[in-house]
Amino acid sequence: MGKKILKIVGVILLLIIAVLIAAPFFLEAKIGDIIKNNVNNNVNATLDFSDANLSLFSSFPNAEVKFKNVVLINKAPFEGDTLFKANTLDLTMGIMQLFKGTEDAIAINNIYLDGALLNVVFDKNENANYDITVVSENTTVEESNSAEGFSFDLQSYEISNSKIYYTDKSMGITLKLDDFQHKGTGDLSLATSVLDTHTDALVSFEMDSVNYLNKNKVKLDALIGIDLNQNKYSFLKNEALVNQLPLVFDGFVVVNDENQVIDLTFKTPSSDFKNFLGVMPEIYSKNIENVTTTGDFIVNGNFNGIIDDTHIPKFNIEIKSDNASFKYPDLPKAVRNVFFDIQLNNKTGITEDTYVDINKASFMIDEDKFNLTSNITELMGNTKVKAHVDGVMNLANISKAYPVPAGYDLKGLLKADITTVFDMASVEKKQYEKTNTNGDLSVANFEYNSEELANPVKFTKASLTFNPKTVTLNSLNGTTGKTDFDVTGTINNLLGFMFNDEKVEGNFNLKSERFALNDFMVAETETTSATSNGEGVGTVQTEKIKIPSFLDATINANAKQVMYDDIVLSDVTGVLKIKDETATLSNMSSGLFGGKMSFNGEVSTKNEIPTFAMKLDLNQLGIQETFNSIELFQTIAPIAQILKGKLTSDISLSGNLTDDLLPDLLSLSGDLFADLMTDEISTESSPVLNSLVSKLNFIDLKQLNLKDLKTSLSFKDGIVTVKPFTINYKDISINIDGSHTFDKKLNYKATMQVPAKYLGSEITKLIAKIDDTALTDLKIPVIANIGGLYNSPQVTTDLTSGVKELTTKLIEVEKQKLINKGTDKAKDLIGSILSGNQTKSDSIKKDTTSNKQKAKDILGGILATKKPSDSATVKKDSVPVKNEKEVVKEKAKDILGGLLGKKKKDTVN
Repeated sequence: MGKKILKIVGVILLLIIAVLIAAPFFLEAKIGDIIKNNVNNNVNATLDFSDANLSLFSSFPNAEVKFKNVVLINKAPFEGDTLFKANTLDLTMGIMQLFKGTEDAIAINNIYLDGALLNVVFDKNENANYDITVVSENTTVEESNSAEGFSFDLQSYEISNSKIYYTDKSMGITLKLDDFQHKGTGDLSLATSVLDTHTDALVSFEMDSVNYLNKNKVKLDALIGIDLNQNKYSFLKNEALVNQLPLVFDGFVVVNDENQVIDLTFKTPSSDFKNFLGVMPEIYSKNIENVTTTGDFIVNGNFNGIIDDTHIPKFNIEIKSDNASFKYPDLPKAVRNVFFDIQLNNKTGITEDTYVDINKASFMIDEDKFNLTSNITELMGNTKVKAHVDGVMNLANISKAYPVPAGYDLKGLLKADITTVFDMASVEKKQYEKTNTNGDLSVANFEYNSEELANPVKFTKASLTFNPKTVTLNSLNGTTGKTDFDVTGTINNLLGFMFNDEKVEGNFNLKSERFALNDFMVAETETTSATSNGEGVGTVQTEKIKIPSFLDATINANAKQVMYDDIVLSDVTGVLKIKDETATLSNMSSGLFGGKMSFNGEVSTKNEIPTFAMKLDLNQLGIQETFNSIELFQTIAPIAQILKGKLTSDISLSGNLTDDLLPDLLSLSGDLFADLMTDEISTESSPVLNSLVSKLNFIDLKQLNLKDLKTSLSFKDGIVTVKPFTINYKDISINIDGSHTFDKKLNYKATMQVPAKYLGSEITKLIAKIDDTALTDLKIPVIANIGGLYNSPQVTTDLTSGVKELTTKLIEVEKQKLINKGTDKAKDLIGSILSGNQTKSDSIKKDTTSNKQKAKDILGGILATKKPSDSATVKKDSVPVKNEKEVVKEKAKDILGGLLGKKKKDTVN
């Protein structure tokens, strides 16, 4: 009997184990569908996830469901926005919950979230993106669905490596919790319970474009009493750290249907002045354990009242310190006579009635003193400010008394005495006449250095006078890098820049002996992701030079020298307008390369790819200096660098810029007109001309006439097109046109009318024998095609056609003479032209035909237009006469050989 029982128990255990092993395979798909249906049927949003895994062993006797890449996407009016997402969501529940239908509620025991983002948004119409509850059409339907969805029987929960963002566009408020770590334990299935929570986060808070907290470290250990019958949450035992400031608080929050009731108090647990240093972010205050302090620092506060659509809790927060001091052990100076008397109040529960009184805020370092008093009312409405600041401070003492972050180094003497009265509505409407700011601010021997700057900035003297409407910059003398500057001017909207996110508007006069543009370029670092062969993702950092976006200023410039890379401009004057990340230059003029340059145009870094458009007027610039120093000219007209002389030119060009604001050559387009005045050519650095002369040896480059050379060209898509222009060599006109690419691939044609006298001695002798003035100006066209690359050009010429044309012209001239002088004379002259003045006496027998007809027959044979007359017979013992066509061909070869330097006939192209 006992054995049977053991067998039965064993079989049951095996069946249970088999079910536990097999169930996940059958239930995984089902549990995913159940979760999606339960959520999507009950909210106005769409839940999705990439994977759902079920385990019955890891949390036995409970089941654990793991979801990957969970995302909850809003529907209208926040269509497509992400309300929630998480890398991992783990839910633990009783095994029997897995066997419920898709319409039944699932009881959840434990929740774990990792890599989550909760993004809560109120739009300008105060619609909330988390309000995703599906509104039931009638009460009956609502009751019938009351069991659907989830029920929480939570024992614990944990959130790690997550973010919680809150944005209220209607009030201009942004609250961010980054690196959020939170966990809690307690039995939330009971009507009354205690929840033990632990929280760490980095808090950022911004309101009306003013940043009050920036990733300040917050830690909270809270024991919270929960009464679900009254919806009351009581803070039983709580300790918090804001940066390093300790706070303890107690009280409760009651959540009603129409409002929330709050009654909270908080305070610093001690009055030690180290509490003040704890307010500062740890990166600035460093380790405060060993800091020596005297005096006290107390923070007390309370919130009491209701929160609804029209009210906030009444509150009072006090921050006080009386004659305190502190000294860091590794710094030589102390900060003493520290006084704070600050109150933040709202006594009515109306948002607009919030105010801040800074009755006193002062401190001393050595004998230097700083004082601030201020009254700020209607903090949450049309904020009104009355403030006064005065003091004298040796800025170098700050880093000797307080741990200034590495890379920052301040020096100089600061003096201030400023009073201001304004309201934000006037500032926002730019009604600066309704504001009133008066006083003076000056800095002497100021020096500031930062890792963000290429060089330290040094102000010998800086002086500002604050007027009711404007701020006058009386002087700003200083240096940075290679640059010196002396600036005066007016700032029109300092309050708008400081409090209303406006650009600095003003007019300035700038004088400088030497101004290096690279000293003022702001490098903006961008980080992008890059994938290598699909095996991993890395980051690539690129630096972009950006024109400052906060400037809307006009600068009248006058500089003895302006340096940009290796180019030095002299006596620069003009107007520079900076607005919307665009620098507009007008009426600019300068000296450059021994001449003058004026230019107008603009440079913009507003878009992803910087752009520019410029018009330049160059007058009497040194040609070689210009083309050797400026890459743009080397690209547009590389052959010009061989010229020695002066350049006058009008240039219009536009295109894209690289990240360091240099022209992207392949994007350039524009036009150029050049007037070149030169008497000398640097032939040793001109492979194109040397190749051309090797084909036309009658040209001597040193005698090439380039005086008053004018040419026009255009460029676009990496191709430079040169409009036809003419240069002269002695009495030869050379017409040139064509194009080349930015990578110096050539496609040019040079056409010239070459006088016969340059074609060699044989042509000259032929013309002399004809002895006719009509041949004095005889010319032939010669075409040279220039291809290949600039440094290795390929030149071909068409001389054969030219020689043939010359021969035809000579024969035509002689033909006219033969008609008038008779057959014997025609034979002698034509034979002399074709055979090199060799006598052919007694070689041709006279015919009975007339002299005129005989001359026509002979010329016809030479020109290959007629066959020899049958009546012209040759004596058997006469010297054989060559075919006239062959004679012309041989003469052409002889002439061509002489033109090309008496090369062998069979080598002539």
